[in-house]
Amino acid sequence: MCEFKIIKKNDESQVAEEILVLSYTDDNELVLKDVLGMGEKLDSALILDVNTLTQKCMVLEHPLVKNFVSLMKNVMDGKVTLEEIDKIQQGLDQLKESI
Repeated sequence: MCEFKIIKKNDESQVAEEILVLSYTDDNELVLKDVLGMGEKLDSALILDVNTLTQKCMVLEHPLVKNFVSLMKNVMDGKVTLEEIDKIQQGLDQLKESI
């Protein structure tokens, strides 16, 4: 059985350890669970790398991730809406202004 340390790419901090399950909720939050089913949720995170040799999983947290994951799921299901696209565009516009 492989238990992972979860590391945030943003600042290289360790978020959790001894994690067996990584999955997304229906609300596109990243759920991290240990052997007891306990863990935590990351509101807007993307799995970047899973390495079974080092038993580390790298995640990236950013406010745009949650909406992007939702958009991509709905694109694949043929259920994308203009409101979802607008939400992503607004987030990108805000990011652009902050640079």
